[in-house]
Amino acid sequence: MKCALCDIKDCRQGKNCTKTATDIDYAPAKETMRIASEVESRYMELTRLEELILFCKKMKFKRIGIAFCIGLSAEARIVHEILARDFEVHSVCCKVGGTDKDDLELVKIMDAGAHETMCNPLGQAAILNAEGTELNIILGLCIGHDILFTEHSDAPVTTLAVKDRVLAHNPLGAVYSRYYRGNVFGMKSR
Repeated sequence: MKCALCDIKDCRQGKNCTKTATDIDYAPAKETMRIASEVESRYMELTRLEELILFCKKMKFKRIGIAFCIGLSAEARIVHEILARDFEVHSVCCKVGGTDKDDLELVKIMDAGAHETMCNPLGQAAILNAEGTELNIILGLCIGHDILFTEHSDAPVTTLAVKDRVLAHNPLGAVYSRYYRGNVFGMKSR
């Protein structure tokens, strides 16, 4: 499949372009899909954070986890405080455990001789798993760390924000910018 390259998108009108998507058992996901559809029906009314809160309420979640990057500590505090109005919230910083990168022979950002604490997505997942969270939220984890966190989380995971230090945590800025498309990625103007 190369749906991203399709200019027609007849699937919106009910056309089936694949055999695989018809052999799926939707029963185990039906309740989540129903609630996601309810939230989606509020199209252009709610921010992503408001949608997240509404989704969690409709799913009857009580315990929410936040796995965040230390570089977004201020944002994590605000999100934690907002969610704590309705849920029991557990938040875990990426540097949890304080393990030096040298212990795992990881590349350092700073001086090779100084202590530099590694990001610990496995530790974040283990802590939130132990807390029994029902949904975990990623807030700005590094690429790769977000993948590991998702892989090791017992609870389903959603992303509230991704890290992009260059574009103020807005990675689609590179897609929207003609400069980036042309000069960085070598694409013709559209």
